[in-house]
Amino acid sequence: MKHIIILGDGMADEPIAKLNGKTPLQVANTPAFDTIARLGRSGMFSTVPDGFHPGSEIANLTVLGYDVRKVFEGRGSLEAASMGIDILPGEMAMRCNLICIENGKIKNHSAGHISTEEADELIKYLNEKLGDEQISFYTGVSYRHLMKMKGGEKHLNCTPPHDVPGTPFKDVMIRAENNDAEATAKRLNELTLLSQKILSEHPINKKRAAEGKDMANSIWLWSPGYKPQMKTMQELYGIKNGVVISAVDLIKGIGVYAGLKPIEVEGATGLFDTNYEGKAAAAIEALKSNDFVYLHVEASDEAGHEGDIDLKIKTIEYLDSRITQPILEYAKKCGEEISIAVLPDHPTPCLKRTHTNAAIPFVIYNPHLQPDEVQVYDETAAQKGYYGTVSGDGFIKIFLE
Repeated sequence: MKHIIILGDGMADEPIAKLNGKTPLQVANTPAFDTIARLGRSGMFSTVPDGFHPGSEIANLTVLGYDVRKVFEGRGSLEAASMGIDILPGEMAMRCNLICIENGKIKNHSAGHISTEEADELIKYLNEKLGDEQISFYTGVSYRHLMKMKGGEKHLNCTPPHDVPGTPFKDVMIRAENNDAEATAKRLNELTLLSQKILSEHPINKKRAAEGKDMANSIWLWSPGYKPQMKTMQELYGIKNGVVISAVDLIKGIGVYAGLKPIEVEGATGLFDTNYEGKAAAAIEALKSNDFVYLHVEASDEAGHEGDIDLKIKTIEYLDSRITQPILEYAKKCGEEISIAVLPDHPTPCLKRTHTNAAIPFVIYNPHLQPDEVQVYDETAAQKGYYGTVSGDGFIKIFLE
């Protein structure tokens, strides 16, 4: 049997008064999701172990069945794998956001979703001005980039910028967790302050300001770690071959370490305007020659961070109609047995504009299994599903059985 996971990042939410106490997932028109719910079995999944921040890195590793207590080494090192950048012994990697600071406060985590072309010029400029034998900057996608530090100490208290919009940036700068990390924390905070002076005068930011766009006027360094030691999914679960489809370096990097081949889709942006049809077509093509497909769509998470309820509903409906429906239709007519799972990695509630660690709803269609009584897919209905609440590697073992 072949398997495909369709993951809508941050798709789960909380009841919203504006929606008469319903969630965006409950309000959205999702006939494909609901069909899978009627044909399959539902449950709830606690994707964030106790003591961990509810980030996509933690949640997606858990979805794929990894024990994050053993394998997690920071977001930056995972993204480096997607970018083809090796983390050598003695090196530390960190996510490097380009963010917008206004009146001393973090306005947003994405510099107004700056384009990759603009960001590339800024990151190269930063590397020219701030890079040295110890520090290197690497361009990623949009606002998501990478910094490597030789001899860095990873025991740092860092705040993800998407968690603290509106917060004075000086209140959430990096702090050392022990004496050994003091020098690293000091150096990283100095880089952040220097970046603000350098970036604010760059022609790209002056042009963005003139056009009424948010400036990328600061870096933000977070999620430090060394090179992770991960077994592949073939070693752990016997998957012969598989692919990962995502616009996000983090997810592609997790896939690389998991032994999944990254598939690039033209027009995949990580936003609501991503190439949904292209991703669906890539997934269907991959199913013809692979046993496992991990299809990740970032759009709902970004809408949640923006606090845009209407946009989040739209992104959920797009995931249902433009990706899940064609995959479901292919599964029905292709002549092969295909198991389909739909789930988010974590909630990103619109009213909180950040991730939470609440359990998320999942649904699995397996043609060999009798369906349960759940008829629709959402946060409330899934609580009545056959699987109850699972955690750790419980989901992937159920899905691959």
